[in-house]
Amino acid sequence: MYRVWNFLSQYSLLLIAGALIALFWANTDYASYHAFIKTELWQNPFVGHPHVEDGHVTRILTLEYLINDVLMALFFAMAGKEVWEAVILKNGSLRGKKALTPLIATLGGMLGPVVVYLGLAYFLWPDTYPDFANGWAIPTATDIAFSYLVGRMVFGAGHPAVRFLLLLAIADDAGGLIILAVFYPSGDLAVQWLLLSLGAALAVFFLANWLPLRLDGDNPEKPVSTWVREKLSFWPYAIAGVISWYGFQESGIHPALGLLPIVMTIPHADRAFGLYSEAQKYLGDLLNRIEHGLKFPVEIVLFLFGLANAGVLFSAIGEATWLVLLGLLIGKPLGIWVMGTIASGPLRLGLPEGMRNADLVVVGMVAAIGFTVALFVASVAFEPGLVQDAAKMGALFSFGAAVVALIGGKLFRVTKVDT
Repeated sequence: MYRVWNFLSQYSLLLIAGALIALFWANTDYASYHAFIKTELWQNPFVGHPHVEDGHVTRILTLEYLINDVLMALFFAMAGKEVWEAVILKNGSLRGKKALTPLIATLGGMLGPVVVYLGLAYFLWPDTYPDFANGWAIPTATDIAFSYLVGRMVFGAGHPAVRFLLLLAIADDAGGLIILAVFYPSGDLAVQWLLLSLGAALAVFFLANWLPLRLDGDNPEKPVSTWVREKLSFWPYAIAGVISWYGFQESGIHPALGLLPIVMTIPHADRAFGLYSEAQKYLGDLLNRIEHGLKFPVEIVLFLFGLANAGVLFSAIGEATWLVLLGLLIGKPLGIWVMGTIASGPLRLGLPEGMRNADLVVVGMVAAIGFTVALFVASVAFEPGLVQDAAKMGALFSFGAAVVALIGGKLFRVTKVDT
C-alpha cells in the first residue's frame, strides 16, 4: 500500500467540516439553515424537482437538489471508476479467486445490517415498523475513506487485513450503487428514458474510443486516436455525461448515478494502483486524467454534501437513530465474520496469508463506519422530517465505530504490521 494521508486529509476532513458546520448551524438557528438548503436557484424545464402549476410542469432547482442530485454524480462517478477498474482489468482486485472471500464477506456485511435493522424495528417498535422499514439499506454502507484510515490505525499499513478491507469497501460500494438504483428511485419509474443514457454511452464509446482506434489500424503512431485524445480530450464524455444524467433524472432512478454508464466507456489503463495510491497519478490514460481533474471539485462537493445533509437537530435522535447505529455496529461485524468464516473454512477459499479469522471481526468493526453513503441513502430513503433526521443522526454516530475498532484491535490481539 502507498501513503494515503494527503488524499484522506483533503477528502475526509472537508466532509467532516461541512457536517460539523451543518450540525452547529441547525442546532443554533434551524430556520435559517433549512431556508438556506431549500434556496430556489432556478425555475426551468430541465433540472430540479418537478412542480405542477395550472397543469403546466416545470422543475425547480434548489441548492439541496444541486448538491445531492447533480454534483454528487461526480462523487459516485469516482467510486464507480474504482469498481469498474477492479472488475474489468486483468489484474483487477475484484477478479479471480483472490477476491472471493472478500466478496462473500461483503455479502455478509450487507445482509447482517439489514437483518439487525429490520429485526429490531419489528420486535422493538412493531406499531411504527412501517415508518422505519424503508431505511433498511442505510446501515449497509461502508465509508471507504474513513474505514481505510481507521483500518491502517488498527492493523498497520502492511497488514493483509487492510487490503482485505479495501476490497470489501469497494465491493460494498458496488452493492450500494445497485441498491440505490433498484430500491430507491427518485420518482415514478419511466425506464424508457434509460435508453437515452444507453445511447449516449454507446455513441461516445463508438465515436471517441472504438472508431479512432479502428481507423488507426496497425499504424504504431496512432494518429487518429492521438488527435482525439489530445484535441477533444474529455469533452465528448462530458457531453455524453450530461445526456446520461438527464436520462437518469427522467427515468426516476436517482440522477446522482447518472454518470456511471459513461465511466465505463472512457479509455483506461491496463492496470490500476487504487484510489488511495500516490502511484495512480503516474497513469496517463484519459480515465485517470479525468479523475485527477475532478479531485478538487469533488473535495468541494463533499464539503457541500456534509453541509446540506448533516444539519439535523440533536432532539431528532430517536428509534431510527438506534436502528441505523446498531445495524452498523452489530450487523456489519457479525455478517462479515460469519460469511468470511464460511468462505475461508467450509468453502476452502482461505484468507490472505497473515490474516486470522479473528481479524474478520475487527475488519467488520472498521467497516461499520457508514457516514457518507449512509447519509446519502438516509436522504433518499425517507421524506424530510423527524424519521429522516433521526436516521441521519445514526449515520453520523457511526463514527463511533472507529473507537470500537481500536478497542476491538486490542481485545482480539491484532498484531500491527507497519511495513
